[in-house]
Amino acid sequence: MSARINIAIDGFSSCGKSTLAKQLARHLGYTYIDSGAMYRAVALYVLQEGLVKDGKLMKDALLDRLDDIHIRFAHDPDTGRSVTLLNGRNVEKEIRGMDVSRHVTLVSPVPEVRAKLVKLQQALGEEKGVVMDGRDIGTVVFPQAAVKLYMTARPEVRARRRYDELKSKGVEVDYASVLDNIERRDEDDTKRAADPLIKAPTAVEIDNSDISQEEQFRLALAVVERVLGKEVASR
Repeated sequence: MSARINIAIDGFSSCGKSTLAKQLARHLGYTYIDSGAMYRAVALYVLQEGLVKDGKLMKDALLDRLDDIHIRFAHDPDTGRSVTLLNGRNVEKEIRGMDVSRHVTLVSPVPEVRAKLVKLQQALGEEKGVVMDGRDIGTVVFPQAAVKLYMTARPEVRARRRYDELKSKGVEVDYASVLDNIERRDEDDTKRAADPLIKAPTAVEIDNSDISQEEQFRLALAVVERVLGKEVASR
């Protein structure tokens, strides 16, 4: 029986974490979990419930309702992909829009929100064989993960990728607003008090500003295979 490990992928917004995580999970036969989708689901919840006023989060109201927020993942037989369910409803498309992107930084720094979601994420990885991407996976969620990858790319490159993705989905958006959102999220991710984005000491950094998705995958897979080889040898 081959060894099974957890793979933690951290990095900035729109730097290809999810793409890489899905590639690795599919290749290895592992489960892919998008931790960012959980925070987006909470952001969607506060928007739907009117818990944002004049651009500010009504934190006390959110905390009062935190136990009413239930997030899980399910397989969509039509697409063959995993989708995010918020209180039993498929919200995969809604959480990917710019409105949620603009508001996710209101909920992601809240310690109580992070504690709730980290607990859920850790439970999902108990049996191992999980690839999870986010901002604090290798440092907080899976500090003992056998493989930790840290993804980065220049802000303007990430903004162009995000802009092209949104346009391909028919979303009306301009490049300047996407770049501004990227830069704001970078600042929030790295400077927030609760679980900021930092590179784990043992993480392998991959800057994909100037490499293809295939090149990125091969680099990451080499790291994983090297660790898996050691895991098997130690048995």
